[in-house]
Amino acid sequence: MVLNNISLTVPKGSIYGFLGANGSGKTTTLSLVLGLNKKQFGEIIILGKNFEANRIEVLKKVGSLIEYPSVYGHLSALENLLVWQKIHKCPKERINEVLSLVGLSEAGNKKTKNFSLGMKQRLGLAIALLNKPALLVLDEPTNGLDPNGIIEMRELLVRLNNEFGITIFISSHLLSEIEKIVTHIGILHQGSILFEGTIDELKNKNNSTKTITLSCNNIDNAFKILNEKYSTKCVDEKIEITVQNNSDIAAILRMLIQNNIEIYEVVQSKPELETIFMDVIK
Repeated sequence: MVLNNISLTVPKGSIYGFLGANGSGKTTTLSLVLGLNKKQFGEIIILGKNFEANRIEVLKKVGSLIEYPSVYGHLSALENLLVWQKIHKCPKERINEVLSLVGLSEAGNKKTKNFSLGMKQRLGLAIALLNKPALLVLDEPTNGLDPNGIIEMRELLVRLNNEFGITIFISSHLLSEIEKIVTHIGILHQGSILFEGTIDELKNKNNSTKTITLSCNNIDNAFKILNEKYSTKCVDEKIEITVQNNSDIAAILRMLIQNNIEIYEVVQSKPELETIFMDVIK
């Protein structure tokens, strides 16, 4: 995939969600960031330093997990980490620290060929954390995980960010999961950046309409009244109404009260990241 003059700014201490459909250029971008591919032009600045001029120094402060981790199946988790500990030249004590961080302390002596996919993902994350990185680059870290494994990975990433201040750059297609943990978003489509900013900025940018769900004592009458002016539908004994702004909501409530309809509940629905994402790339 050819990247079209893309520019990414990942704030220090953020969890940055890098979103894009398959073939949009996400993996190409990550390969450039990690030095796996050579750029043709432009500049890559990581942790305040030019990557090309300071490659070794920069990579010492970066941890990465790209899709499925590469581990030696005939070795235990401890033995796998010992191999990487020698490469990173970090203290051996760090091995037990990262095993504890990712919840594998009890499985340190188990052969990794007997690990579940979720355990292998956590071991891959432990390897990425060995050198105490300031930046963690993750490509689809929840690939193949069951629902419980996804929740565990999500909680672990939030903890790493909150407790250790690690900046996390995460590429994923699981938008519902990304929405729960990220502070910033970048949307890549066909090699071009369509949006970059905080998740709140993205939601506000694409929130031209709102949906409210209303319950009352006379659904049929309320529906007739509201349907004359608003896009309205009945769902599970409630009324869903599409509005443009808060003034519409106030007008709807006044209209119902003037017609002696008792209102029990009004809930404003927030747009899901998946819906916003599709709006942006369209």
